[in-house]
Amino acid sequence: MKRTSFANWPCSVARTMDLLGDWWTPLVLREAFYGIRRFDEFQQELGIARNTLSERLRRLVEAGLLEKQVYETMPVRHEYVLTESGRDFYGVLLAMTAWGDRWLSGEAGPPVVTRHESCGHDAGAQVVCSHCGERLEWPDVTARPGPGYPPKLLARPDVRRRFGLDDAARPAESNRPAG
Repeated sequence: MKRTSFANWPCSVARTMDLLGDWWTPLVLREAFYGIRRFDEFQQELGIARNTLSERLRRLVEAGLLEKQVYETMPVRHEYVLTESGRDFYGVLLAMTAWGDRWLSGEAGPPVVTRHESCGHDAGAQVVCSHCGERLEWPDVTARPGPGYPPKLLARPDVRRRFGLDDAARPAESNRPAG
């Protein structure tokens, strides 16, 4: 059965989920941030099937989040190193961790904490405005079409409603999609 692709949707959430594809991919990236680089190490740490791991690593290399580097020539063996794009994914994992810590940890508390070495304190991720630094909360933001939104789609009535383009008096909650 062929998987639906969201790669061309005009939504960064959909495009990111298309890249991730399943639960293994973020876990492979998590292990890369823990310093895992070699196939056997990923396989051992995650307990993932070799064919599944091969596919996830291939996809991450193709997408430019990991880079294959030769570490042995006889026989040729590769390790997987985070690229700039891959390192930039760390904020996504931290945001997922913050949500999981709040809603899924239970009474014992978070299973893993993140120490910010610069200040020496444990820290949690927050999504903040890139302009003023204020924390972004759903009631305080509005989604609107960006420069990459396809003009042809903006002509559709349902899309115009989503972004509140036809009715300025429309309630703010209804034009707050996550993409």
